Amino acid sequence: MNPAPRPDILCIGSVLWDIIGRAPVAMRPGSDVPGRITRLPGGVALNIAMTLGRFGLRVGLLSAVGQDAEGEDLVAHCRRLGLMTDWLYRSADLATDRYMAIEGANGLIAAVADAHSLEAAGPRILTPLQDGRLADGSAPWTGPVALDGNLSAALLADIAGSALFAQSDLRVAPASPGKAERLRPLMTHPRATLYVNLEEAGLLCQTRFDAAPEAAAALIARGARRVLVTDGGRPCADGLAGQDIVTATPPAVLVTRVTGAGDTFMAGHLLAERRGADRSAALQAALAAAATHISGDIGS
Repeated sequence: MNPAPRPDILCIGSVLWDIIGRAPVAMRPGSDVPGRITRLPGGVALNIAMTLGRFGLRVGLLSAVGQDAEGEDLVAHCRRLGLMTDWLYRSADLATDRYMAIEGANGLIAAVADAHSLEAAGPRILTPLQDGRLADGSAPWTGPVALDGNLSAALLADIAGSALFAQSDLRVAPASPGKAERLRPLMTHPRATLYVNLEEAGLLCQTRFDAAPEAAAALIARGARRVLVTDGGRPCADGLAGQDIVTATPPAVLVTRVTGAGDTFMAGHLLAERRGADRSAALQAALAAAATHISGDIGS
């Protein structure tokens, strides 16, 4: 069997099933309304991978997926999308992870992320970066890496200090505000770009911010090399150490879904920079990608 071709990018983190309930009306806690329930491939790492794969990039997935029926379905779906599943950690002892969310016309109502198998697998998902299949200690991975905060706090801390990632272009997303503080060891990594929303930026800085440019400046002041801060439909910001803050306002669109919007923003930004866009153009491209996603113009 011929070895798999080398990926253009690695997406490391959650690869799971999204179970999303959507209703066309505004909801509040305790609401019981008609709507639609769908099962879609998801997870931060997989959402980013799917977006990049649509534009022809070879995307390698590093994650944990069970050998259960849900895992077999998920891996088959990833392969049909052209994603590279050769390096997934497949365990007979771990169930395939899931994410469940309820969305109304007024946005995300509640969500539960069950990424216990990913956390239990721990550093085993990184074995292909150590055993020569993708890289090893003497020849670390030098390409881009999309890394998500669904990994355990201990593993993220290890990655922050690991020689395996010392030459990588690390693009880091927290997965959710509840997991934002896990990224603190990566904040000052010399090759990391952090993608956070306003709430997550506040959690990392242990304060609250009124606007994205303020949050970006504060993160840079705390030692971050580069950060991108989003704030829903309000202006977002790109902060880079030693340079001015760049801002842009998201286009106004009809919101039909919100799950995965931040992941699509990150993927759109990474893709634009890979194509040579400057900071301003890349920020606009990321916002356009996210707007297309939340308006429902791209099917999952």
